[in-house]
Amino acid sequence: MSTELPAGYDISADAARLDHAVIHQWLSEDSYWALGRTREKQEAAMAHSLNFGVYESATGVQVGYARVITDQATFAWLCDVFIARDSRGKGLGHALVTAVCEHLAPYGLRRVMLATADAHAVYAKVGFAPLEKPEIWMSLGGQ
Repeated sequence: MSTELPAGYDISADAARLDHAVIHQWLSEDSYWALGRTREKQEAAMAHSLNFGVYESATGVQVGYARVITDQATFAWLCDVFIARDSRGKGLGHALVTAVCEHLAPYGLRRVMLATADAHAVYAKVGFAPLEKPEIWMSLGGQ
């Protein structure tokens, strides 16, 4: 698996580059999973996660985001993957998820999980698959 990033973009895990305001706007106003999330809640989530941004190389404008919650030893949860509407259809989502997985690879994690209602094909290209035994998994809280 190798990140094939479209020309004119770069991906970074440098937290100093993140545009917190735009990330909050995307997630709280334009995602289906985090509508109404407060800025305070988003900031706390980001502070306790690995964060990745996709940026236009020429301008530095952020056009994508992903967040990973992990113990960096056995498990990770990939979430809040978002590409700005004007930047979709260029392969940035695939490149972002690939870069995240490459970043996590040295940890030797047993499992990387995610949940999606609409982007199964994006994640399948990177190797994600439905749970082999969904009947053994449980959750506490809402869907």
